[in-house]
Amino acid sequence: MPTAQTIDARLVLLSPADNCLIACTHLGAGTVVRLEGGPVALAKDIGLGHKLARHAIAAGAKVLKYDAVIGSLRTPVEAGAHIHTHNLDSDYTPTYTLDEGKTFVGHG
Repeated sequence: MPTAQTIDARLVLLSPADNCLIACTHLGAGTVVRLEGGPVALAKDIGLGHKLARHAIAAGAKVLKYDAVIGSLRTPVEAGAHIHTHNLDSDYTPTYTLDEGKTFVGHG
């Protein structure tokens, strides 16, 4: 089981079963965070409250948050990767994002 020493204090693990962590603050690209597998430099900004991968996760895998399935990954992700609507499909409702023209675009 993770301890305070194995997971960065700027991240929250809501349930031991989760494969994602929640950012407690904005984390800029290049920030090094401590995960169970060791330090990881973030490839992209991760906003307050956003999810990042606790470890590498395969495409098609279910993402667990608070021990509940919140969706399925469209692409594989590495440890520390941002998990959001760009790579996660909700298993319950359509996933939409805004394109540059501010129009909703469906994924999936």
